[in-house]
Amino acid sequence: MNRPLIDSFGRVHDYLRISVTDRCNLRCVYCMPPEGMEFEPGHKILSYEEIAEVVRVLAGMGVRKVRLTGGEPLVRKELETLVAMIAAVPGIEDIALTTNGIFLAPKAAKLKAAGLTRVNISLDSLRADRFAFITRGGDVRRVLDSMDTSLQVGLHPIKINVVLMKGINDDEIVDFLRLSMERPLQIRFIEYMPIGHQDKGWKASYMPLTFIFDRCREMGWKVIPCNTTRGSGPSENYRIEGAQGSFGLIHPVSDHFCETCNRLRLTADGSIKPCLYWSDEFNVRKSIGNDDAIRELFLKALHLKPQNHEMAKALDDDKQTHQPTSRRMSQIGG
Repeated sequence: MNRPLIDSFGRVHDYLRISVTDRCNLRCVYCMPPEGMEFEPGHKILSYEEIAEVVRVLAGMGVRKVRLTGGEPLVRKELETLVAMIAAVPGIEDIALTTNGIFLAPKAAKLKAAGLTRVNISLDSLRADRFAFITRGGDVRRVLDSMDTSLQVGLHPIKINVVLMKGINDDEIVDFLRLSMERPLQIRFIEYMPIGHQDKGWKASYMPLTFIFDRCREMGWKVIPCNTTRGSGPSENYRIEGAQGSFGLIHPVSDHFCETCNRLRLTADGSIKPCLYWSDEFNVRKSIGNDDAIRELFLKALHLKPQNHEMAKALDDDKQTHQPTSRRMSQIGG
């Protein structure tokens, strides 16, 4: 009998984020060091068939939404094959992709045809030189081309993820807000998170998202809430009066959204992570082929999921109740 994915705090989980690879073609300053990363060998990475099998079992337990992440998911060959396999699973209603956008433009139509619903594109600067600095060599023109192509092929919604960093890209807030006014895009400003590197560098770059409203006031723009409740998603959504698109604020550090969390994560090497921030992991790979064992392992992971992540305590060096993860974001899945 399929039991629903409910944790000990009554949170229902219907959303699975799947990392298909820990590798990436970029080395963003908040995600990876410039060199020295050790990647999992290919034989330790879940196959598309293994991933689809896990999704099939979890769909029977109430999972309805799947997001494919990395690393950079599009460095994995023929990702549209996996999308089609997941789309064929009864009960799956929504398949999303988080990508840095470098390889998306030539793949967007195939991914859409395979069943991809929507896409999140990471874009931390609109300026070519600064984008190259943040990503350590990326070409912003390719990302902007992917954004245009995604609009053309009908992926919807298209969300642009902006990690806001003090002294690095905070002077581009107005530029990104203008992008939401001119195009039907959702610009999402994200607080810099201490995932895998709680160091002084992170603290120096961290800034709360209240600055977004300050910039709107300075520009004389009227801000209208798009929703009155956050629901299970992390973003608080707004739009500027007259805008084609909208903007959202995701502030996991200053105002966490753990009470409505509906997500589980599956890493590229097959580990279940019930919480992004904590180190708890449960490897499901040996259970694939045994539906009951997969169910029991996910239920075990959920039972041990903490009430919240306590990221804010990393700002003050307070004692935390669990062990923070040592994995980088690229090793977990964004």
